[in-house]
Amino acid sequence: MFKLKLPTDPRWANIAEGNIGEILTDHAWCEQKAATNAIGLITMLPEYPEIVTELLAIAQEELDHFNQVHEIIKKRGYTFGRARKDDYVNELAKFIIQGSREDLIVDKMLFAAMIEARSCERFKVLTENIKDEELKVFYKELMISEANHYTTFIGFARKLGDPEKVNQRWEEWLEYEAGIIKSYGNKETIHG
Repeated sequence: MFKLKLPTDPRWANIAEGNIGEILTDHAWCEQKAATNAIGLITMLPEYPEIVTELLAIAQEELDHFNQVHEIIKKRGYTFGRARKDDYVNELAKFIIQGSREDLIVDKMLFAAMIEARSCERFKVLTENIKDEELKVFYKELMISEANHYTTFIGFARKLGDPEKVNQRWEEWLEYEAGIIKSYGNKETIHG
């Protein structure tokens, strides 16, 4: 569905499961950052009330996910740590075109779509490979949500830009992401 060029090695789930407290804290902060990103996009698109409405719903859903992960952390007696730097996301951000307003907005939508696509793929890996039954169910539900967010962001990009150019640019994003994801998959973080 996402056409990601390099799938996550299923052994990453073993690394994640080896320190569930850490992966949950990192995941919680990823959800917070996703909500913040959706709010940032809202500020760029006030002339599109339908998109603003959908972005607001995404921001609220991401905050709900943050809350769900935070509740799991508390329930399991883990310590909720400070926000983590997300090197993967920071490397993706370097690929955003700083051209015209339209180019920038389209690329920010594709940036968001890429993060949602990889997150969804990572949640699928967790669902299929961890032993923790509660987290298997939890990550399967989130996987579906992230897939919907991916589809929404791609749809926004196609609505706001020329669909053919957007499709071409998405292929460029897929190639770029494949180049950087090779360095990841060895840490207890959602994208690490």
